[in-house]
Amino acid sequence: MFSATHSAEVVATCGTWFQPRSASLHHHPSTMIDPKRIWTSSQLPSLPTVAVRLLELSRDTDTLIRDVVDIIKSDPALSAKILKAANSTYFGVRCEVKSLERAVPLLGTTVTTSLALSFSLVDATMQRGPLAEHYRQYWKQSLVQATAAESLALCIAPAMAPEFFLAGLLQDIGRLAMLKTIPQEYTAVLITADREGAPLTDVESSQLGFDHAYIGGQLLEHWKLPPELIEAVRHHHDEVDALWTYRESADFSLYAASALAASVGEYFCTARKGYALDRLRRITERCFQFDESRLEAFLEEVAERIGHLAELFNVDVTDLGDPAEIMTQANEQLAQLALREHVASTQATLKHQVLEQQRQELEVRNRELERQALHDPLTQLYNRRPFEEALQREVHRCLRTATPLGVLFLDIDHFKSINDTHGHAAGDAVLRQMGDVLRKSVRASDVLARYGGEEFVILVNQPTERGFEKLAERIRQQVQETQFSHGNKTVPVTASIGGALSIPGREDHLIGEVLLSTADACLYEAKRAGRNRAIVRSLVRDDDRRLMELQSARRFSRWLVAQRMVDVPTVSRALLATSGTTARVGEIAIQQGDLTSEQVEAILAEQAQCGERFGMVALRLGWLSWERLALLLAWQQENPKQLAAALIQQGSLNPTVALAALERYLQIHSHAAASPVLAGSGTTHA
Repeated sequence: MFSATHSAEVVATCGTWFQPRSASLHHHPSTMIDPKRIWTSSQLPSLPTVAVRLLELSRDTDTLIRDVVDIIKSDPALSAKILKAANSTYFGVRCEVKSLERAVPLLGTTVTTSLALSFSLVDATMQRGPLAEHYRQYWKQSLVQATAAESLALCIAPAMAPEFFLAGLLQDIGRLAMLKTIPQEYTAVLITADREGAPLTDVESSQLGFDHAYIGGQLLEHWKLPPELIEAVRHHHDEVDALWTYRESADFSLYAASALAASVGEYFCTARKGYALDRLRRITERCFQFDESRLEAFLEEVAERIGHLAELFNVDVTDLGDPAEIMTQANEQLAQLALREHVASTQATLKHQVLEQQRQELEVRNRELERQALHDPLTQLYNRRPFEEALQREVHRCLRTATPLGVLFLDIDHFKSINDTHGHAAGDAVLRQMGDVLRKSVRASDVLARYGGEEFVILVNQPTERGFEKLAERIRQQVQETQFSHGNKTVPVTASIGGALSIPGREDHLIGEVLLSTADACLYEAKRAGRNRAIVRSLVRDDDRRLMELQSARRFSRWLVAQRMVDVPTVSRALLATSGTTARVGEIAIQQGDLTSEQVEAILAEQAQCGERFGMVALRLGWLSWERLALLLAWQQENPKQLAAALIQQGSLNPTVALAALERYLQIHSHAAASPVLAGSGTTHA
């Protein structure tokens, strides 16, 4: 039965059948043990001739009972076992059966074939010696699994009981194959799984590279057993969710029964009773709608029937234990597992909380370090680095949008004298108070920084020439009127201010440096003129000045203030909540009917040659008027619809009034009052 000729036949006839089938969920990765050692071993289990012939008959629908009887009679030992089975209490035959001609019809050909196959395997593998206990444990668990599968079939599909029985009996045949062919390595696997309380398939895969479900499926495939039986063996250790994916299969009940039988075997025959009971509950609830009481009754039935089956196979099952005691042990184990999981979860939660707290503290620390890196520690204003970064950003924006940009330098007059007269602590107090004065003087859109020493700088966003001059003078006056103090002493303080304003052309990439140097020159001019004064210089060209004035007059915000619907502070707050439209001036002109697509393309081509702004080329070509260009730029830089929405949002205008004002404004200025360009899209150029 275990010959070298048989082993060679396995490999020769099946070729690469030791590779995993794509349909099976159980496959082996790159292995620690070459599976060829199993398939080429002379100890690989094979079927006796009688069993092979019976299996062949079972596949023939025209098989007669007398054909089955004749084959069994050719093996006297097997004949005696079949007769014993027919008369056993397990099958419940009332009258004594004295012949195979009577026994086979009573049992049925399927049951007879299953028993014949089972008896053959048990007889061939029950051994003495160092592995005897492993074999006994294997057959004990296999008989429990066969009983469980058959008992389930009697509940849900009585006609399938023989197939369920055989599936339960053979589902661990891969364990038997490895005990026979690689006994040393597989014994180590069994010992490790028992010692660590780990799932057997996990230890098998870890130490061997494959598990017994895969080996068993391949072996049954070689024996040419029915495909549904092979797949049941391959899937009997699947998780419940994976098993459930086969619920539409005609063989799902067999797969689920095999999985249930595997857990019943673990429940009765291993130390992993708690894990087995948990899996049993999940399988029976989801696949067979068992409640707890029905599951307990089912387990008691299996325990009662297993003894009768064990007698037929001469397997000792007296150490299985009482079902009630096993249930108690399993529940206690589950409680311990739940407690350990709770402790582990609590520890993990605490660890996560500690790590999260450390992460948050690190975030706070990093933000503080970043803030310190960007801010002057004395005044808490920006330092020079973030100011220069902001200047570069604003220059880039103004190059695209042709909007004005201004820089103001402020220097405290006679600061050295303040330090010499009142001390450095007084000088520091003056610097801090100067920072406070300047914060209150600038808008949120402006950038204020301490440039160095007693010098401060302000980047003024989109100022008008007149507004820029007023801002410089207002700051100078506020400094002069502020009561600077240190302790109980008043320190008189004035400041000199220099500023520069420009609207950069498309190629004025150095305008930032020009503004800084011009503002610095104006500052020194103010000091030479006697200090405590503001001198600003406009670098705006005449055409830009004209366009800026026209554009400012056509802004929706300016119109709202002129209509006395809102005041300047209110509309300024609303403007901070808007982003302006990002549409190109050419796009707005097309949508408003001021230019055609062909005209825009021609302007862009001319612009690429001469470097002028889009609007200036359109003016030179006579396709836009100054007034119309100013309106398009006003809409590009200040979105009327966004401003109306912001005023409604902050409660400055009710929706009816705001929308009516917007409609009126658009009717005055627009060729197409409902133009979608006012919602903003695309990228800008000027």
